[in-house]
Amino acid sequence: MKHKELIFLPLGGCREIGMNLNAYAFGTPADRRWILVDVGVTFGGPDTPGIDLIMPDPSFLETERDRIEAIILTHAHEDHIGAIAHLWPRFQVPVYATAFTAYLVQDKLKEQGLERDVEMRLAVPGEVYKVGPFEFEYIHLTHSIPEPHGLMIKTPAGVIFHTGDWKIDPNPMIGDDFDIERVKKLGDDGVLAMVCDSTNVFEEGESGSESTVREELIRVVGEQTGRVAITTFASNVARLASCCEAAKENGRSVALVGRSMFRITGAAEAVGLLKGVNFIEAEEAKHLPPDKVLYLCTGSQGEARAALSRIARGDHPHAELGEGDTILFSSRVIPGNERGIFDLQNALAEKGVKVITDRQRPIHVSGHPCRDELKRMYQWARPKIAVPVHGERRHLAEHARLARTLQVNETVTPNNGEIVRLWPGEAEIIDEVPSGRLYLDGNRLTPENAGGLSERKRLSFNGHVSVTVALDARGRVKDGPYVNVRGFSESDGRLADESLEALDDAADAAIGRVASKDLNDDEKIEKMLMRAVKRSAEATFGKRPIVDVTVLRV
Repeated sequence: MKHKELIFLPLGGCREIGMNLNAYAFGTPADRRWILVDVGVTFGGPDTPGIDLIMPDPSFLETERDRIEAIILTHAHEDHIGAIAHLWPRFQVPVYATAFTAYLVQDKLKEQGLERDVEMRLAVPGEVYKVGPFEFEYIHLTHSIPEPHGLMIKTPAGVIFHTGDWKIDPNPMIGDDFDIERVKKLGDDGVLAMVCDSTNVFEEGESGSESTVREELIRVVGEQTGRVAITTFASNVARLASCCEAAKENGRSVALVGRSMFRITGAAEAVGLLKGVNFIEAEEAKHLPPDKVLYLCTGSQGEARAALSRIARGDHPHAELGEGDTILFSSRVIPGNERGIFDLQNALAEKGVKVITDRQRPIHVSGHPCRDELKRMYQWARPKIAVPVHGERRHLAEHARLARTLQVNETVTPNNGEIVRLWPGEAEIIDEVPSGRLYLDGNRLTPENAGGLSERKRLSFNGHVSVTVALDARGRVKDGPYVNVRGFSESDGRLADESLEALDDAADAAIGRVASKDLNDDEKIEKMLMRAVKRSAEATFGKRPIVDVTVLRV
């Protein structure tokens, strides 16, 4: 194996939580073979106006596409599978997933017209699959979604344990238990490197069990007299089942509200994970006594277009909440969503709805390992090398510190785009490849540094001015210049006439300064008008807007 090496390359999920895309390669630099683990997304926010989905830029991997053997998906959360339909055409390799994940991936492929193109290979935990120089096996773990799995990746250089997202739940309510014995066996046989979830590394103790949440939901729902709504992450099928059990124990019927609720429950029922649950239509729930209704809603993160926000605004066509009703937020606040969530809760409170969160009652537990769980995992797997992932920079650094206290001598904390050599020799970052993000802007994928988005930000901050002037063939003004503004602050309900006049005067003056030799040069005229109007806008409004100039020849 002279000159061969085993490398790990994250293109998403390091220095951030979400948007996971991991790659492993074995061989010589001239002829190495790759596998990809997870192809996820993150979501747009206030700093990316008009952008809903963001995904890793796989440009480097596209240069290696003929050497990529397969894509392997650990579980069905959007930050692990959400980009598959958008990025698979760049690789066109088989995709491995277990039943629940495969079902949801197929839905995504159908949306893009790819369901017949992608070779989906249904994987069974415990079986070993060989692709190129790699062998891999799915290992049952527990998380906040059905069928979460770690991956045993066997290579000629040693075994990698890629955990994916996980926690240790002694009673997960749905699906298989955490396969502690298999992880211990990995440790006994020898683990070269563990690539591990860092999300909750600062949290002491353990994350808690879904079973305790179920018990508390039954109690809390039983204490309410009006309609009850529960909002949670739709992907947490165990939590959905617990909500249904809370309704059943308290004589309530469950109505699903929100597209994701229908999509996830449909997938869970199709693969046999959700049984014996009957739902009613939200329209039907409106005709039941309030104490017989439980709405299961999307929108726990304050998303403006989700069901709960529409209910809070009073514009949902089928579901409503008001005085005497209760909403349970059985979810955590994802960093960055605080303002939207608090605004939503205040809007519901304004309508007389009682709001209960996990701060008042234990109605949520995390799906990621806290420090005691991380310690147990390291005691079982006993890796030679720790590679923290799935975290911001501070999470990765703290995870590495924790691993070193657990007798792991080698730790590496890569950023996206940094190549980590795991073998031969001591683990280290040896190179960096181009990395970045792709934005789904409408129906187009565009690089994050594309000009359109930066211009959109400028428009949102500084507004827009258009100037139109009509000139004859000799350069004499036949009409205009006319100035039109968008996105400027108003005085007394309208833009002050004198403010607009200042822009008009600046445009008139600029036209008057055009030299006779330039009267037929549209480009020079446009530049003079643009500079003059921009300077006037800055002096009048304190803004430097985008200025578009149109010169018409009549």
